[in-house]
Parts: sequence; C-alpha cells; structure tokens
Amino acid sequence: MNQSSRALSLAEARRIALAAQGFARPRPTRPATGLDFMRTARTLGLLQIDSVNVLVRSHYLPAFSRLGSYEHGLLDRSAYSGRGRQLFEYWGHEASLIPVEMQPLFRWRMERARRGVGTWGGVARFGCERKEFCRAVLEEIRERGPLGISDFKADARRRGGWWGWSEGKVALEWLFWAGHVSTHSRRKFERIYDLTERVLPRSVAEAPTPDAEEAQRQLLCIASRALGVATERDLRDYFRLPTADTRARIRELLEAGDLLPATVEGWKQSAFLHPEARLPRSVDARALLSPFDSLIWERSRTERLFHFHFRLEIYTPAHKRRHGYYVLPFLLGERLVARVDLKADRARGALRVVQAHCEATAAPGEVAGPLREELRLLADWLGLERVVLSRRKGFTQLLR
Repeated sequence: MNQSSRALSLAEARRIALAAQGFARPRPTRPATGLDFMRTARTLGLLQIDSVNVLVRSHYLPAFSRLGSYEHGLLDRSAYSGRGRQLFEYWGHEASLIPVEMQPLFRWRMERARRGVGTWGGVARFGCERKEFCRAVLEEIRERGPLGISDFKADARRRGGWWGWSEGKVALEWLFWAGHVSTHSRRKFERIYDLTERVLPRSVAEAPTPDAEEAQRQLLCIASRALGVATERDLRDYFRLPTADTRARIRELLEAGDLLPATVEGWKQSAFLHPEARLPRSVDARALLSPFDSLIWERSRTERLFHFHFRLEIYTPAHKRRHGYYVLPFLLGERLVARVDLKADRARGALRVVQAHCEATAAPGEVAGPLREELRLLADWLGLERVVLSRRKGFTQLLR
C-alpha cells in the first residue's frame, strides 16, 4: 500500500511523543489506584528495572512522574502477588516489568535462548554446554519451590555441594532468559525464582504462542503506540529487537496500515507514526524523570526531540562528572528544562539536592518554582521530611 508521508514539525512530534507516554493526561486529584498504576504500565508497555537505590529503585519512578504520589505497594502487588500478578519480569528493554498478557510475545526470544541464539553470548554458550548442570538447578526449584541464589549457596555449604557460585548465577540467568523460570518475588532486591508455569496466571501460561514474526509485529505496534512517532532505531530499541527482523516487520506493518510513514522537522531518518497517535494542542506536564524512563532512555531520540544531551554518569569518575551521580531531568510543559542530582538521605529524613542545573534555553526564574514544588512532592512520596539543597551557587542557590 502506497501512503503519502505525513510531515510533522518538531513541536508536533514532541507533543505526540509526550501524549503517547502519558504526559498529556492530568495527574489524578485523588489517591492513585491500582487501575491508575496498571493503565500507566500498559501505556508504556514496560518499566525498566535498575538496582541503583541512591534515591529509589528506578522502576517505581515512571508511575510517580505521571501520577504523582502513589502507594509503592501498588507496584509490588502488581508484580509479586502470586498467580494474580499483573506484571512479570523479563528482558524487554533491559530487565523489565512487563504486563503479563504480553508474556506470549516474548516466547520466541526464550526459544532462541534455548538454542543459544542471541546477543548474550557467554550465557548462551553456558546453557548449551552445561545442560545437565542447568537441568539440575531447574529440578531443585521444581522440587523445593521458590529459591534465590543465596538459598542455593547456603544449601551447597550444608550439603557439601555441587553448586558453584559463579556457575550457579549463570545457570539461573540462562534459565530465566530461556523462560524456564521467572521471578516469583524479591528479597531485598534479590530475585527469587520459581517455575514459569507456577508464577504466571494460568490464563497466560496456557495462552497460545504466536510465531516469531507475529510476536515481533505486535511488539513493534506496542512500541509505536508508546512512542507516538519514532524512527526505525527508536522502535527497535524499545524492546531490543534484532535489526533485520525489525526492518522486515516494519515493511509488513506499513503494508497493513498499522504504521504510517512520516517526516519530522530536523530528523535525518524516516519516521513512523502510530495510526491512533494523539496530537494535543499543548502539553502542560511537570515531572522529574528517572534516568531509565522510557521517554528518555534512547539518548539520541532525547536529543532529536528535546535538544537535550543526557548521559548517565554513575560510572564516570566523580571528578569528571558534569551534572552528578544520579541525575533526573525535569520536564516542564513540553520541554526538558533542568536536571537535578538527587539522593535520599533516609537516616536524616532528607531529600538532598546535590546539584541542580537549568538548561541554557530555559529561564531559571520560571523553572525554580515548579521544580521546588516537584521536589517537595517527591520528598513526601519517599517519606522524607525535608528537602536539603547544597551550598552551590547559581541555579541551586536560586532554588533555595
């Protein structure tokens, strides 16, 4: 099917993207409910998990950015409440929490892992070369129920064991990647594994498995809906799909009318528009964003959409960091206008603003007030009594 390409200004593309990510809806004026939380999770398609806890685990932040204060237990119950769970853990965009009804769409990835096909070479080889060891680990879980790495290690000491610490970790990673086990729960962030069929709701475990091509088409449609307007790279990156498969599926989706061709002002690459993408007249958003938020996790897209250069500096030596250790961009209206390096000082009940920077394209006096309010909201949500700012001059001083 030949379709004319829709031309979008950069401002239009930005509003489409923000609406697709749930930022065009006003936050609830009442306490957020489980329905609100799951609507957000399904809007995004997944929540990326990260272990850094200097502020709060990253997967809790996207819902806060869109809903405001909500009970942390809404996520915990959605992800780890037995067979009634609504989210499951798997490799989506990195380790992710994903709506359970999407689990069949990842079975092609699990099947490829079982054959040793994929980018995680060392784990793939281990699964192929140490099949008996992996099978023994799986049988332990089958017989004993949910187990974490520490359970295996402690048991090996008692029994004089067969369990090797580094090998055991790789075996569990392969079993998880191949779909034999899933996350039953978390113990101080340690993943507790159980058989996938015992973790998932029965309706999901027994759901038919689509072929790889159909699953990839559906994943690309979900990514397209969550992004609104996107390049091929943006779509591929959302669920980390293979390049050749993505290109083939995009051609099929264009032919079927499930993707629409587009061009965006200033973008060198061709773009694709979701058929149901909304273009609001304006977006009045206000949110602190996790460094792993799906609005900004593809850094080149963040630059294309917002002219905002963002890099994670956690692994950068302290003296070389420009903006700080755990930096959250601040979305105000339709622009990314500032960034703040934050730390939750739980012992002293304080949200510490280590550094704050206003973008050169924004007026510091217009940004400071809304950012102060958002920092206070974040502190309240985290159960911290006050916001403490460093003695730095410049924009941080203005925030005081």
